[in-house]
Amino acid sequence: MTGARIGRIIRRLRHERNFTQQALAGRLGISTSYLNLIEHDQRTVTAPLLIKLTRILDVSIEALSGIEEHRLEAQLLEALADPTLGGQSDIPVHEIAVLATQPTIARAILSLYKTACAARRTPQDAQAHTHPIILPQDALRQLYETRNNYFDELESFAESVRYQLARDNGLPEGESLPPYETNRAVAARLRHHHGIIVQVSLLDGKLKHYDPTSRILIISEQMPRESRGFLLCSHLMMLEANSVMAPIIHAYGPISKETDMFMRLGLANYAAAALLMPYMTFVQKARALRYDIENLAAHFGVSFHQAAHRLTSLQKPGERGVPFFFARVDPAGNIIKSFSACGFPILQQGNPCPRWNACTAFLTPGRFHVDIVEFTNGKTFLTFARTITGAKTNYHQAPPISTIAMGCSIERAKEIIYADSLNLQAPPAPVGLTCHLCDWTDCRSRAFPYGEKNHPMPYELVTDWRSAL
Repeated sequence: MTGARIGRIIRRLRHERNFTQQALAGRLGISTSYLNLIEHDQRTVTAPLLIKLTRILDVSIEALSGIEEHRLEAQLLEALADPTLGGQSDIPVHEIAVLATQPTIARAILSLYKTACAARRTPQDAQAHTHPIILPQDALRQLYETRNNYFDELESFAESVRYQLARDNGLPEGESLPPYETNRAVAARLRHHHGIIVQVSLLDGKLKHYDPTSRILIISEQMPRESRGFLLCSHLMMLEANSVMAPIIHAYGPISKETDMFMRLGLANYAAAALLMPYMTFVQKARALRYDIENLAAHFGVSFHQAAHRLTSLQKPGERGVPFFFARVDPAGNIIKSFSACGFPILQQGNPCPRWNACTAFLTPGRFHVDIVEFTNGKTFLTFARTITGAKTNYHQAPPISTIAMGCSIERAKEIIYADSLNLQAPPAPVGLTCHLCDWTDCRSRAFPYGEKNHPMPYELVTDWRSAL
């Protein structure tokens, strides 16, 4: 993070928290005029002052390093390069950086871009509505980003439910409820509190079926125990956490019924993870195991996917874990789910860089791919990826496979067990956001040669590129 950016970030965070310059300066122990100079990038921020800012503004060091701005920069670069918005792929980097420091304008552009993308998929909806068209999954991603994927109210609610489950089973506290008892305890609560009977049976073509008339919830026996448990917890939270979820969704703004249901399901899944993996117990174990996902999954009796995703929500003030990015990618290169708390740029539409291990992990299913990667803006990250396989719904269907890719800023790499096998001083591998937005010139993995995004490439270079493949 350059000093030329941090002043703008401090000013944005101050406005978001409704601090006047005088009030923030007083709490920092500096003069208002000195804070004004900092916010206009005319004074540097010392280390002691930086620590005070994280405490007073209730943010991590990473937030002051420009995570939000880096995320907006990547999204703006992608949006403005799309032909829908004119295909402006040659906008100077410094202009994108300045635009990213104006979050209201930046998000308006991104909203326009997502509306255009949605209209391409459903043109009839574009004609029928005058308000921006935001797909439910995009709305949920925006909700997660605005809250940095941490919902304190859902954490507290899940803790209270876990405490009740423990007491119902004769245990003194929620943390003492062992993983192998949780599924049974949740099923018992569904029966006793909601009159819902849980059955595990063979279902053809689906993994779950709920009949509201008979109040019978059938879960496919094809699902592993960890997935059954998560589904039970999510169903319970859909029933019991409505009063907690409603204000969160309402604060987001006007949405469609479909988006409302999608958000409720997403928040119920968040609460289910909090129920299975209590925050303080999980973050302490994660630090002790150095974020070893497989061991965390085994300890809490959850799946690899569930443990990995839970790591992205460890952003409680005063008890934050390592800020991770997370992406789930299918074999076609579609990014099914994503979140970034460390400034790692993740594509919103289209296919990611083929050199990123989120893509190359498909070559050796079940094995970890660990790498250090660098983008053309100089940002460097530790990234690790592994495939996961889902449950199939019948004999004739191939089980779905996808890749879970995670990572963090290179400055936090020593805290992660996956970095142990790497030479952190070695040159990082160059990656890009996607081929048509990539500035690396020496790459044989391109979908098309360098030069097409900014200017025509000479015929002889095009010939050399193609013949070299």
